[in-house]
Amino acid sequence: MAGTEARAGHRICWTHEGTQGARPAVMIHCALAHRGAWRGVQRQLQDHLSMRAFDLPGHGESGPWDGVTEYQDVGAEVAESLIGGPNDGKADLIGHSYGATIALRVAQMHPERVRSLTLIEPVMFHVTGGQPVHDAYRTEIAPCFKALRDGDTLLAARRFNRVWGAGAPWDEVPAAHRQAMADRMHLIAANNPVTEGDVNGQAAPGALEAVSCPVLLIEGAKSPPIIAAIHDVLAARLPDVRRVVVQGATHMVPITHPRQVAEAISDFMGLTRAQA
Repeated sequence: MAGTEARAGHRICWTHEGTQGARPAVMIHCALAHRGAWRGVQRQLQDHLSMRAFDLPGHGESGPWDGVTEYQDVGAEVAESLIGGPNDGKADLIGHSYGATIALRVAQMHPERVRSLTLIEPVMFHVTGGQPVHDAYRTEIAPCFKALRDGDTLLAARRFNRVWGAGAPWDEVPAAHRQAMADRMHLIAANNPVTEGDVNGQAAPGALEAVSCPVLLIEGAKSPPIIAAIHDVLAARLPDVRRVVVQGATHMVPITHPRQVAEAISDFMGLTRAQA
């Protein structure tokens, strides 16, 4: 099942995978990707979950971001609009990277609608402010944003991919994918008020402690060090949290290690073991 319709003032494309009437879940992809990034995980969980995934504005087949509305606000409104089940109107939210910040935002805004949260490497850099790992990351990513300010979006994408990609050399990434990333680099800048500035107060005093649903944190063992530092903070502040590290994986763990991600989600939710 698929649909393209106006949600949160934007043209949004979404799809449904899995078993109709099963436990509902909403999946939110990372920046520069699209809903297809979840296919591997969805295949593993298709017998156990009724999964909706959507393309964020400016990604995949959705329309462009309007450039005015706060970007996380749009994503959260779309995700909340896709929640719904046959019984209690709740869903499990599964988000990756920037999509994980959106999933958390929905749980903070609408706790009555969220059964559980799976946060895969939420890019909440601000929670590590004052730590050496934060300063090191800012130094590492600075050349990417310099290229973006200079108008060289392809170079910015290359530098971004070096930090946050799946580990493949840039020259091995298909040309069409490289260009697609370059065309969307302005959305990375649009995300900075959330990732660096916490514009919506997601980590304000008491904000994380008030999250009432169980939370699963998934990270790749080879991800940038700031991810583990972010998870350290979240694990210390969230009331009900479980943490899983996927060996051999980088930041793109839902794409490169879908079976391990699905198994972690299955165990966390108490589902039958994900399909091999």
